[in-house]
Amino acid sequence: MTDKTQTAGAEPLKIAILAMGGQGGGVLADWLVDLAERAGWYAQSTSVPGVAQRTGATIYYVELFPPPWSMAQPPVLAQMPTPGDVDVVISAELMEAGRAILRGIVTPDRTTLLTSVHRSYAISEKSHPANGIVDAAQVIAAGNDTAKHFYAADLQRIAESCGSVISASLFGALAATAVLPFAREQFEQTIRLGNVGVHSSLAAFDAGWNEIRSARMQQDTKTASARFPALPEKAGTADGQKLLDNLRSRFPVALQPVILAGLRHLLDFQDADYAHAYLNRIEKILALDNGAGGQPRGWTLTWQFARYLATAMAYDDVIKVADLKIRDSRMQRISREVRLDQGQMLEVADYMHPRFEEVCGTMPERLGRWIEHSFLRNWTATLFRKGRHLRTSRLGGYLLLYALASRRSKRTATLRHAQEMQSIDDWTKKIEAALETDYEFAVTVTQSRRLVKGYSDTHARSSGRFSQLMKAAEALDGRTDAATQYKTLYEAALNDVKGERLQAALAAMPAL
Repeated sequence: MTDKTQTAGAEPLKIAILAMGGQGGGVLADWLVDLAERAGWYAQSTSVPGVAQRTGATIYYVELFPPPWSMAQPPVLAQMPTPGDVDVVISAELMEAGRAILRGIVTPDRTTLLTSVHRSYAISEKSHPANGIVDAAQVIAAGNDTAKHFYAADLQRIAESCGSVISASLFGALAATAVLPFAREQFEQTIRLGNVGVHSSLAAFDAGWNEIRSARMQQDTKTASARFPALPEKAGTADGQKLLDNLRSRFPVALQPVILAGLRHLLDFQDADYAHAYLNRIEKILALDNGAGGQPRGWTLTWQFARYLATAMAYDDVIKVADLKIRDSRMQRISREVRLDQGQMLEVADYMHPRFEEVCGTMPERLGRWIEHSFLRNWTATLFRKGRHLRTSRLGGYLLLYALASRRSKRTATLRHAQEMQSIDDWTKKIEAALETDYEFAVTVTQSRRLVKGYSDTHARSSGRFSQLMKAAEALDGRTDAATQYKTLYEAALNDVKGERLQAALAAMPAL
């Protein structure tokens, strides 16, 4: 491979740091360069100082080029940030964040903006006859509107409380945003290797990490919560009212909308008893969440668990598929889509291709498990090699699906139900174990349940990837970098249809 092809198509990460004298902007830039170079990246930093102590901050500009690259022909990197072409902007003071926005280096399509919200007042603000202090709320609003991701906290106060300078808390906050592809322990090792004020810098790093991490989790939860409706005053049935009363009395208001959505989903899937079992499972996680300090984080763990537990409990089995296909609402929707005129007949043909496992899954647990592993599997293999077209709009096809859908009352005694409950139990245990290591790790293990989806072959493939992640979670349990490493695996599994990225990510972690 030539040097030219090594760098073709790759783009550097572009980071601008705005800091005043004494805030450690140069140290922060040096840390970033050292962090990247030790990870095999090519790094370059430049700086342009302001013209006076407070009329302009120094702009430090760092570009990080990913491997592979060649020393024989190193990447050519820019000396200054270009408007519209910056990935990360770090500001050590709120008004400097505003200046970055005015310069155009913060854009909504790509830039993560991280700033401290404390103020170092400019001369024009101090000398104004009245109140010349610029409205901080306007800058924060502009950050929310202009940046792709916006994080703000009083990182100066955090640094001072740890006996350090703001560069250390900014470094920790940057690590918490997860915008750079490096693990937390790599950031911390960079501080240790600097061998200057290590103890206080690490304390400020940790405090900055926790501040932004908590804000990030609450922001994600609030954004998602906006998609859920408020609780109704009364339910339409006695069973529904009992569930609603339980929801109000047992769970914080912040969690009630997402749990309500789950209850509705499970009432449609099964019955009120099943919905009560859903509440009981969530209540156990909520108790652990509270014990782990979840309330200041907006109970992110419980919120995510309630969301994905509802989907897991309302799994796609043959009974559910049959029920959905014969619903009157479906026929009405199809009629609208084909623009059925009065007097016309609607003919619906559904393609059905259940696997042997799906058929066994509808049977009572012991019988289904025996048949699934018996000689009948090979004897009946030809029956499941190809799908069938079923005329749902005709009496014979409708009655067949109706008979399958009517097994809903027997669902909780089936093999498939036992398998799904075992999967949920194992997942819950992994969450509980992860919570003992790290809150963020537990949240990511919870979110990874979204991988399991679909029906038949799709469900089998997605469940296989989820099982691999559960094994990885067990192997990572107790490690300081567990959250970062697991998130890498989770995102690889989430963004790859064939599963090749997940296998590559697993192979890159020999300890697993």
